[in-house]
Amino acid sequence: MDDQNDAGLDESFANGADNQPQVGVLSQYVKDLSFENPNAPGIYQVQGQPKLDVQFNIGATTVGEGVHEVVLKIEARADVEGQALYLIELSYAGLFGLRNIPDEHLQPFLLAEAPRIIFPFARRVLADAVRDGGFPPLMLEPIDFGALYMQQAAAAAGELSGNAAGTIGHA
Repeated sequence: MDDQNDAGLDESFANGADNQPQVGVLSQYVKDLSFENPNAPGIYQVQGQPKLDVQFNIGATTVGEGVHEVVLKIEARADVEGQALYLIELSYAGLFGLRNIPDEHLQPFLLAEAPRIIFPFARRVLADAVRDGGFPPLMLEPIDFGALYMQQAAAAAGELSGNAAGTIGHA
């Protein structure tokens, strides 16, 4: 780019003509966390491979002009020999500031990209809570939220409901 074009860009920004898409993570936080160890202390004597069921849901709401809250809710249950080892529910949220995002890109960002951004932090909270409950940390595998969003969109035949959900099961 030459100096004349650079000067034109600088002038347009100086005059408030900033129309470039911008995304920022304003905050992340635990909105709700519940851990249950319903069969303690006897469950620590039970041997066997636990069966793990993990479900998640993604919700997005507008909380102000250009500010959206995305909540990743994860529920996990581990059972062994028909007894619950633990049940954990986490609602982990992120506040995202969005400017100049075209409408057709808003839902894909909120339901695919934003959960991808906050997932590693939610994963750590889950792992720590399960470990603090006396069990090996729950280390969830990465989730392809983009593919999940595309599956949900296809299943809804082009209608976006504002929520995405999924289930992961391990035997």
